[in-house]
Amino acid sequence: MHPPREPAIKVILLPKDTNSLGTIFGGVILSHVDLAATVAARKVAPLRFVTRAMRTVEFRQPVYVGDIVSFFAEAVTVGRTSVTVRVSVEAERFCQGGEQRLSVTEAEVVLVAVDDQGIKRAIRPD
Repeated sequence: MHPPREPAIKVILLPKDTNSLGTIFGGVILSHVDLAATVAARKVAPLRFVTRAMRTVEFRQPVYVGDIVSFFAEAVTVGRTSVTVRVSVEAERFCQGGEQRLSVTEAEVVLVAVDDQGIKRAIRPD
């Protein structure tokens, strides 16, 4: 049996996070995806990381005000200077039928380790 997954971050989204349709703005979700990816990268190595790319971002379901949103992050590839992290986003929604848990977004984020001057560096000593 697998232990329960722990989210890298968990948030409740507020009215200030909505778009003109009344759902949560995709950019808000992406900013949290970026933070969750950084949490996973820092578990690989306690270094400074910057985001190089976001790949295959897929918004599957809308997120609503009041949803509890969990960002699960897992390092899938570790290179010499970069880490690729898969982020899965789930929303807990409370409605008349009880609680729903929905997969709302998936993304892959590439982060690069940098030194104090912002120059890329090796993740592990050679």
